[in-house]
Parts: sequence; C-alpha cells; structure tokens
Amino acid sequence: MLSYLSDAKPRSAWMITYVSGKLKEKRPAEAVVAVNGLGYSVFIPTSTYERLPSQGEEVKLLTYLYVREDALRLFGFATEAERVLFMLMISVVGVGPRLALAALSTASPQELRQYILQNNSQMLTRVPGIGRKTADRLVVELRDRVDALALGDARPTSFAQDRSDALAALETLGFTRAAAERRLRVVQRKHPSVTAANELIRLALQQ
Repeated sequence: MLSYLSDAKPRSAWMITYVSGKLKEKRPAEAVVAVNGLGYSVFIPTSTYERLPSQGEEVKLLTYLYVREDALRLFGFATEAERVLFMLMISVVGVGPRLALAALSTASPQELRQYILQNNSQMLTRVPGIGRKTADRLVVELRDRVDALALGDARPTSFAQDRSDALAALETLGFTRAAAERRLRVVQRKHPSVTAANELIRLALQQ
C-alpha cells in the first residue's frame, strides 16, 4: 500500500512498490533479488546497502520504477525516508536518479532535509555531481515540501508498511489525508515506541 508521499509523484509512477525475495547478489550500488524465478536488479544507495542481510537471506526493498523512453530502472530503499527524498529530488529539474542516489549515499534523509530547510546549499554541494546552482535549486524547490514531511528516525520497511496501513485505515474511516497525517505525527511524537498498525490507528483515533 502506498504511503504519505503522493505529493512527490503521481501514484501511477510507482507501479512496483516493493520487491521481496532472496538476496542473490549485493554491491554498494546494486542488489539482485530473486522473486518467483526472476532476478530483479535494483539500484540502491549505500545507506540501503549497509542494511542488507547476507546473500541468500530474505530481503524486502521499497522500490521506485524509473520510466523513460530509453530507460527502465528499478531503485530500491531500506526505508520510507530514503524513498521519499529520492522521489522529491528527482522531481527537480537537473537532478536525475544518479544524483539522488549520490545524495542518499552522502547524507541521511534527515540530514538532507535539514540542509534544505536551513538553506544550506554549501552542504549539498558536498554531494558528488551537485554544483552550487543545482544545490540552490534544490533548496528553493523543495524547502516547503520537505518541511511538511515527517521523516522520523528512518525506521525500516516493516514500520513504513504499518504506517502506510494505518494512514489508509484512517482515510477509510473518513479522515482526510492531511488530518490522518497530523494525527499519526502526534502519535509518533508522543509514543515513539509504537510501530504496529493497529496501535497507531487506536492512538490516532484518541487524538
């Protein structure tokens, strides 16, 4: 189920939301996941690589399918925070998937968010391939959008899925997405140890 990132890209752009299977190969920039007889090559940032299990073990990666006339590439992430920053960054003119992965391999999603909110273009230029003009563009175009994000502590995909389920449930109960988001942020702030979807929903309804 999709999460709270609908303003970053249209839902149709997701297509493959995650891959889950055996980790057949892993390198700092790429993982190969075997799923029902198929091997999916997934490009990853080093932050995700560091979270991967040993080869042969089960793995689940959140994904984004990058579709262009001359390219079809699958990008994978260990956390929802990594994926949302990736999606936001590639929405900026002049920033493609390679630069977005380089950014996530240089700094955490929380650090990138702070650089943007603090107008710290200088820190963004430390990312290989990002010059001053591109850094300034990232700050200008993403400042308001990242300000509205609750990236939390970049907990792994199991929490991301539970949060997605909780958000969807609250919307089904009649809350707008914005109202549901506000309630979940309050719950996460007051009860940081709560991760299960049913508990997130119960506490959100009490707000």
